[in-house]
Amino acid sequence: MEKFVIQGGVPLSGTITPAGNKNGALPILASTLLTDEEVVVSNVPRISDVEAMLALLRDLGARAEWTGDNEVAIRADGVSRTGVDRALSERIRASFLLAGPLLARYGRALMPPPGGDVIGRRRLDPHLDAFLALGAEIEHGRDILLTAPRGLTACDFLMDEPSVMATENALMAAAITPGSTVIRNAASEPHVQDLARMLMAMGAVIDGIGSNVMTVHGVERLRGCHHSVAPDHIEIGSFMALAGVTGGELLIKDVIAEDLRMLRLVFARLGLETELRNDDRDVLVPGGQKLVIRDDAGGYQPKVEDGPWPAFPADLTSIAVALATQSEGSVIIHEKMFENRLFFTDKLQLMGAGITICDPHRVIVVGPRRLRGERVESPDIRAGMAMLIAALCADGTTEIGNIRQIDRGYERIDERLRLLGARIERVEDGQPVHA
Repeated sequence: MEKFVIQGGVPLSGTITPAGNKNGALPILASTLLTDEEVVVSNVPRISDVEAMLALLRDLGARAEWTGDNEVAIRADGVSRTGVDRALSERIRASFLLAGPLLARYGRALMPPPGGDVIGRRRLDPHLDAFLALGAEIEHGRDILLTAPRGLTACDFLMDEPSVMATENALMAAAITPGSTVIRNAASEPHVQDLARMLMAMGAVIDGIGSNVMTVHGVERLRGCHHSVAPDHIEIGSFMALAGVTGGELLIKDVIAEDLRMLRLVFARLGLETELRNDDRDVLVPGGQKLVIRDDAGGYQPKVEDGPWPAFPADLTSIAVALATQSEGSVIIHEKMFENRLFFTDKLQLMGAGITICDPHRVIVVGPRRLRGERVESPDIRAGMAMLIAALCADGTTEIGNIRQIDRGYERIDERLRLLGARIERVEDGQPVHA
């Protein structure tokens, strides 16, 4: 096991390019099962969740090879299994994204329970409802057996919640189901849009990309393609916050400005101003900002709350908490979607943050507070990044254990932060730290 050792208090400044979107790369990789032709995917983050997905694909019989630092070539012409390995499945939540492609192309998928972050209950029902609407048969046991002995049938159905992964599974299954499938109350996050663009490049026709009603005009057969994963707006938001709390000036290159509208709006409410540059292809975080939380009109308590796109992303609520600890004023952070995500805030309290936990979904953050270095553990990807942000502005030395969680979502984060001036080292846990 490894840990990060961080000496805080150094402004992070310079230029950085975000990695490809983790939550976009995983369904895109799963979608390569939909064709027997080679698919080349570039701008793929080299993170452990991606490696886990590639291991799942190889176990099913697909060939998957890294052909560059961030490029992978996959060919699924030799898939010999439709049962997903249980041990590999437990490594990532996204293992369930294999259900749609396997069911649609091979008529069968045996799916063990998926793994992933323990941030609250994450229902599989929207996935199963979509498959049922498409004509699949489902047997529940220790594993879930999905079959379509007569093939899937195009349909018009309403999802009971705009689940991102369920929308992605429905898109993939419908892509090789001839006819027009209408998905209502669909998720429309940037990574869902990116998957839809990938399926279009493979030969499907999809209307309504970016909206909550998508129509998939499926075809008998998809072709191979070359697709580049879009930049990760969650990573961009993380970089914006760490620049803000350390007071550095940071230029983030090659962004999609449209994906940043809500997070820039919310971060401005927390006192962090940003500017678009270079024809909106880059975003600048000016240095030396005094962070002041903006009250609601009339002097009322402001609130940050997450929701389905285009609302503020749930994956950034932990990051917003870390940013708010260094902002003057108070704010309620309301995480509506996952009842365990905010439990990590006791670790920020240990570091000196002014946080009151109201209930599993809400915290009140009062700032700014000088943070101090402590020994903490990362319970999930985004909480780990929030603690890393806090450590970078804290006095003294912080040790963050269980950093494999951070590595699941952020590529070579320690190396990239050192290029911005961060004093961060990756060492074996148990190794003594000399302040």
